Amino acid sequence: MLNMILTVLQVLCGLAVIAVVMLQSGKSAGLSGAIAGGADTFLSKNKAKSVDAKLAKMTKWVAILWILLTLSLSIVH
Repeated sequence: MLNMILTVLQVLCGLAVIAVVMLQSGKSAGLSGAIAGGADTFLSKNKAKSVDAKLAKMTKWVAILWILLTLSLSIVH
């Protein structure tokens, strides 16, 4: 029973990691990033409060949870 609960939680956590990573914007902005590079540095002051920063933090915590679930599944199994 515990094995099944941990497996379901691991699948849901894996889907959450995929969703959070897909919601993040790319690091390279292409040609527009090369042209408007000065504006990017001005706007990067509020980077800690941006949606991308929150998504990156959420990715880290959900990935840690996924790893812990994987380790606990290997111990239980």
